[in-house]
Amino acid sequence: MSFYGFRPYVPVAERRRQAQRKLATMKKQGHAIAPVTVVGRTITKSFWGKSWCVNLERYSDYESRLPRGRTYIRNGSVVDLQISKGGIAALVAGSALYKVKIVVSPVSPARWKAICRDCAGTVDSLVELLQGRLAKAVMDRVCREDDGLFPSPKEIKLSCSCPDWADMCKHVAAVLYGVGARLDEKPQLLFVLRDVDENELLASAGQNLPLEKAAPDAAKVLTESDVAALFGLEMAETANIFTPVPTITKRPQRSKGQKGSKAQARKEKPAAKKENSHRAIRTSAGSKRVTRFSAKKPRARPP
Repeated sequence: MSFYGFRPYVPVAERRRQAQRKLATMKKQGHAIAPVTVVGRTITKSFWGKSWCVNLERYSDYESRLPRGRTYIRNGSVVDLQISKGGIAALVAGSALYKVKIVVSPVSPARWKAICRDCAGTVDSLVELLQGRLAKAVMDRVCREDDGLFPSPKEIKLSCSCPDWADMCKHVAAVLYGVGARLDEKPQLLFVLRDVDENELLASAGQNLPLEKAAPDAAKVLTESDVAALFGLEMAETANIFTPVPTITKRPQRSKGQKGSKAQARKEKPAAKKENSHRAIRTSAGSKRVTRFSAKKPRARPP
């Protein structure tokens, strides 16, 4: 039985069971489901997730509705959350499975150019940007209220299928906190949501660097005749650098190996002569002995 259009209270466990049955049917039909899971009491842990939640809480328009949303996101009521260009679509398990749709206006080109200009030369790595590990002044500029990267209430349009008449019901508040939890996992989705390219922050890093010095104009360069006429000097004629210089051919030097081989050959020649002379003496002496032995007559034997 409902009261003023509201459905009766349903326990959290029962809501989850009903939501899981409907999600199972949607999965069979080919729908991609991405639930938001919060571990512990802290909804967000990264820089971008915390900055998103801080941006929501600093606006008085959302002050009264946000606490109920934190309860819903912690107990796992956001069973599906999809972030795309300029829009957020979600399913929240309440007394029924409610559909939440949030439209976020894109960042104006002038505003995005101002952010890139103020951050020029400070963003060296896309990884450091997505992890929020940049200088505090840079991150404060990106997260600045009204003219930063995060949307203000006037840039957000909210809608939910629940019977609550308020623009931000507890289901919408839970989805907005769920966006912060999702940025913990994929911080680049913030740039997708605001329809800007995070790489432009890197591309603008070198735009404020000084340009290279250009070559002087040929008409402004003084020649030798101009210098002589200006100071009344007689400039000496420069030698023609293209005149060929005669070269002196040098005799090729002998290598040490060639010198050593010739000296060794000279030393070996006398040794060969001496050896030949000794052989001649021996042969001559031998011939004399032979001749003397053959000149002797045989002795006559006694009868």
